[in-house]
Amino acid sequence: MFGDLHYDLQTKKYQSAAERLHEIIEEVKLADELGIDVFQMGEHHRPDYAVPAPEIVLAALSSVTKNIKLASGVTVLSSADPVKVYQDFSMLDLMTDQRIEITVGRGSFIESFPLFGYSLDDYSELFEEKLGLLLKLNENESLSWKGEFRAPLNNQTVYPRPGRKLPVWIAVGGTPSSVVRAAKYGLPIVFAIIGGRWRQFGQLIDFYKQQYEQFGHDPEKMEIGVHSHTFISESQQKLIEDYFPYYKAQMDRVGRDRGWAPFTQLQFEGGMSPEGALVMGDANQSAEKIIEMAETFGLTRFVAHLDVGIPGHKELMKVIELYATKVIPQVKKALGN
Repeated sequence: MFGDLHYDLQTKKYQSAAERLHEIIEEVKLADELGIDVFQMGEHHRPDYAVPAPEIVLAALSSVTKNIKLASGVTVLSSADPVKVYQDFSMLDLMTDQRIEITVGRGSFIESFPLFGYSLDDYSELFEEKLGLLLKLNENESLSWKGEFRAPLNNQTVYPRPGRKLPVWIAVGGTPSSVVRAAKYGLPIVFAIIGGRWRQFGQLIDFYKQQYEQFGHDPEKMEIGVHSHTFISESQQKLIEDYFPYYKAQMDRVGRDRGWAPFTQLQFEGGMSPEGALVMGDANQSAEKIIEMAETFGLTRFVAHLDVGIPGHKELMKVIELYATKVIPQVKKALGN
C-alpha cells in the first residue's frame, strides 16, 4: 500500500489522514490473520497520501501482527539519512522478532528532495552514496566512512544491532543503471510494472540475471519480484463500473504533475487484458496472470499494490480477503510453494 487517501468523487474532498491510518492498521491485521506473506508500506509527501514515514506505520503494526513480514515499499533513501534508516529498521526488527525488511529506491516522486534540503541535480549520486553506506552499516558493527553528502563516521557503532543482516531489497522503475546497481551489490530486486505490457520487462529482468552472475553472486540466492497495481472483484465489468472512476481519479492526479494525458477506460481495459500490466479482474483471472508472470520471469515474489485510488475501506477489506483466500492459494499451488 501507498496509503492513498480515499477521494469522495461527489464532495471532491479527501478523507482525513487520521482515518486512513487507522484503516491501514485494520487492513494489515486482516492480511496477517489470513496468511498473506508480506506487507509493504510506501513513502510519499503529497496531499493525496497519508504516509510520509513508513517506519511509523510498521511500528504500529509490529504489536498487532504475528506472522506477516513488514517492509517499506519504498524508503526513499536518497532524501533520508542511512544511519537513521538503519537504526529505525533495527529497532523494528527487534520488536517483530525478525519480520522486518527494507526496500529502498530513488523515488519516482520528488517532493522529499526539497523538503529535506537535497538537490535534484544530485539525484543519482545521492542514492549511490547512501545505499553504499546503508549496506556497510548492515555488514559492519563498527565503521569509519566518508562521503560527499553526509558527515563522516569515525570508528563508530550504530545502535541497536539487530543480531542479523537486515534484508534489503532495491526497487527499480526500469532503468538499466538501476538494474546494474542492484546486481553489483547482489541485492534482491523488485520491478515496478504498472503500465503497458508486462512482457516488455523480460529483457530487463534477463539483464539483471546476467549481471547478477557476472558480478559473482550465487544464482541460487537470486530473488526477483514484481510490483503491479492489483484489485480483485467479481468480474472485470464490475471493476469498470465500481473501481475505474477512483483509479482514474488517482492516476490523473499523479499524471497532471508529470504531463500525462488523462487516463482512459480503454487504457484500463487494456491493462486488465492478459498482456496488460494490471492484475485486476476476478480471482481466477488475477491468479492466472500472476502465475504466468512468475513462470515467465522466474519470480520469487509478487507485490500486489492494492490501494491505488481506493474506493473505500470496506471495499479494500473485501479485496484483501479475496486476494488471500482465492488468489494466493491458486498461485502457490501452481508454483509448488
